[in-house]
Amino acid sequence: MSLQERLGLDSAPLFLMDGSAFIFRGFFANRNMQRSDGFPTNALVVVSRVLLRILREEAPCRFAFVQDGRGKNFRHEIFPLYKANREATPEDLVRQIDPIQRMVRALGLRLIISEGCEADDCIASLAARFSAQCPVVIVSGDKDLKQCLGPNVYMWDPGSREEKLVTAEDFRLESGVSPEQWADVQALIGDTSDNIPGVPGIGPKKAQQIFEVCASLEDIRDNFERIPPKLREKLQDHLDKMFIWRELTTLRRDFCQDISLEDMRVQPPDAAACAELAAEFELHALRRDMDALLRRAGQGRAALAPSARQDAPAAGEAVASGSEKNAPARQLSLLDMGLPDEPPLPPLVRSVQQLPAPDGARVAVIWAQGADDAPQLAVASPDGPDERPPWTARWGGEAQALADWLARAGLVVSEDAKQLYRRGLLREEGGPRVFDLGIAAYLLNPEENDYGWPRLLVRWGAALRQGAAAALALDMARLLENRLARDGLLELYAALEIPLAPVLARMEAAGIAIDARAFGNFLADVQGELDELTATVYAAAGKTFNIRSAQQLGEILFGELGLPAPRKTRGGQASTSQETLERLAGRHPVVESILQFRKLEKMRSTYLDPLPRLVDAGGRLHTTFNQKATATGRLSSSNPNLQNIPVRGPLGKRMRACFVAGPGRALVSADYSQVELRVLAHMSQDAALLAAFRDGEDIHARTAALIYDCPPEAVTPDQRRNAKTINFGLIYGMGAQKLAQELKISSHEAKDFIARYFERLTGLKAFYEDVEAAARRQGFVTTLGGRRRLLPDIHSANGQASALARRQAINTVIQGSAADIIKLAMLAVDADAVLRGMEARLLLQVHDELLLEVPQDAATAAASRVAALMAAVAPGGQRLSVPLLVDAGTGPDWGAAH
Repeated sequence: MSLQERLGLDSAPLFLMDGSAFIFRGFFANRNMQRSDGFPTNALVVVSRVLLRILREEAPCRFAFVQDGRGKNFRHEIFPLYKANREATPEDLVRQIDPIQRMVRALGLRLIISEGCEADDCIASLAARFSAQCPVVIVSGDKDLKQCLGPNVYMWDPGSREEKLVTAEDFRLESGVSPEQWADVQALIGDTSDNIPGVPGIGPKKAQQIFEVCASLEDIRDNFERIPPKLREKLQDHLDKMFIWRELTTLRRDFCQDISLEDMRVQPPDAAACAELAAEFELHALRRDMDALLRRAGQGRAALAPSARQDAPAAGEAVASGSEKNAPARQLSLLDMGLPDEPPLPPLVRSVQQLPAPDGARVAVIWAQGADDAPQLAVASPDGPDERPPWTARWGGEAQALADWLARAGLVVSEDAKQLYRRGLLREEGGPRVFDLGIAAYLLNPEENDYGWPRLLVRWGAALRQGAAAALALDMARLLENRLARDGLLELYAALEIPLAPVLARMEAAGIAIDARAFGNFLADVQGELDELTATVYAAAGKTFNIRSAQQLGEILFGELGLPAPRKTRGGQASTSQETLERLAGRHPVVESILQFRKLEKMRSTYLDPLPRLVDAGGRLHTTFNQKATATGRLSSSNPNLQNIPVRGPLGKRMRACFVAGPGRALVSADYSQVELRVLAHMSQDAALLAAFRDGEDIHARTAALIYDCPPEAVTPDQRRNAKTINFGLIYGMGAQKLAQELKISSHEAKDFIARYFERLTGLKAFYEDVEAAARRQGFVTTLGGRRRLLPDIHSANGQASALARRQAINTVIQGSAADIIKLAMLAVDADAVLRGMEARLLLQVHDELLLEVPQDAATAAASRVAALMAAVAPGGQRLSVPLLVDAGTGPDWGAAH
């Protein structure tokens, strides 16, 4: 019997599923469920099972799977420690999010991902809006959602051991309060899972006693004398705070305003996508239910023919399903985000004669509707804020005309200044001052991951007046500039990050040439070696099999060949991980062949095969430098990632040799030597490290000599390697367990090794303690250049979370300072008149290395000049206590120059 029949409903209900709750429940219900190669599938299987049951038994007409988006929400603005006690989401759960979302779409269901709020707020908003039109069934067992219960709103938990169906009356009988009072009750009780303190000493029973006397928090405050004395004593110091806690426990009802009932109509399932998911993730137990659903939908056995994979939506997108699956994913509107909807779009203009004079004015250029749509413009007076709203329009004319017009402005505001430079809309020489909203927001909180306009609006829009996107951007610029000044970040922003944007834009546009023939020859050689290794492995196994299959490889190694399996995966399958195979090296010749096969296959599939297909008509490869992607301030590279090109060994050398200079030109590579250790020496002022760097000694040999109580000349290669491992490892937060793995020693020996290290390098021990103390005192750490990283988990009661925060503190101070140094070096090299006179241009920044292209006859002089400029860098205006050593070389290709 369906829910509609059991509840006696006149019409089919709208189902709103708390997707995040079921994902977490499925993950923790069975931690051992996984694919044959070890990929976790527990959350995917459980969520899919529940969805298939609902589709089979309820045949819903309208359904939405609502999931929490990434990042903080409005509750963190109210109470910064909201959910601060939560551990990081397990990596094995994160890996399943994409398959789950693909499954939701394949089944023809609407996916909604919250932004600026939580999934519960979206559900509450949709339930409140549509319960007058049709019954609403909230698929969840979450206590918070019981606020939503009402005359036409029900809660159903089909995933619990005993199916639960709750009405508003059921809730009243069970709790003694109404759904409308539930947020007030929760405010008093608090919620340890969300880190909401509540009123100490008030639990469910005492709260019920209070609400037998008073109907609300206001009633408690206004009629305090009516409450029994013992309860008054507990409440009296918390009468103000309980209203704050209620803001956290109350579900908002003003999100998702642009989602209609029709948007949530269930579409026919995609047979091919369902079959592909079943095969890809080995969902054998669910295959029958999937096929039954497809047959009922009139698609027969079409499920047996997989289709191409579809990309998962980005966080913050509401995804259309079924017949809309090939349409672009629809971005959540401002109403979904809990913000006022935008007014009608400004008029489209195509001529600068239709624009006001920009001379000295504040101008915003915002792609509010996406990068392919017309940008919005706003023009305001130089001083502002204005009595009247800024003049706004959308630009539909030529880019060159807009660039000429923008050149006369006093200030240009954008969410991504680098893109304005790439599009030719901003000029570097004699152009206006530029304010990049994304970079400003990144410096204020470098761990939000998304600094596009929709996310900026969610994070900062609540403090702004209403208006068109570009008009809001002008207000946001002033707000963010004030915040930067307040937090001491304005100098870093103005002197380092903003000047870097046009440099990166030019580097992206320049690209780097590749030798297509060298790539082809390298690929052919690697493929030949792979073929030989495949034959060798097959001969050793006595049969052919898929070497890339973890399951089949495990059967050969541990079944056919009888090698010992050191450990098993959570699913009980013998592990064939890299670590496992390295431990087995020497026990059978086939292991070495498999390790070499994996190394070459990664080289082939990651670099040799795809990169030549990405070059432009001139044979150059263009990457994207991400300025707002890492918490430490390091640049990253994508599409393709050129910062991950192998460097070590003959394969790395040959790979770099495939990147070449243009005709008549040479490459110059300039690389900082051990910059992070030099930063560590400077910041710790450890006497031994300072002396080693100042005297030009081998830092690892010097460290080894101290640890092993021997003269530097007596240090063995193994001792030096151990010292090098710990020198670099401690920067990255390496603990005793990891060090033991790296050095192949016991954990006890590793602990003794670390203790001896800090006993001999006393300056380091004091430095580490000072950094941790500062992080605890301030809640953040600061680099040499003034960069900040917030560390809210430093005070966490969860030992794992606080330990991670301590490691992040050290890592950020050192790596972040090194990031400041390499960025300053980029600016110095780019702005140098001597190098410009040589026609030198920056191409790549890879970790601590800069790669330039110069005329052949200027290569040697350019290398010397670049090295001198890099060595003179002074982060935060301060020269390091030890010299910054730079290794520079030149050559016709990257391998020869490096």
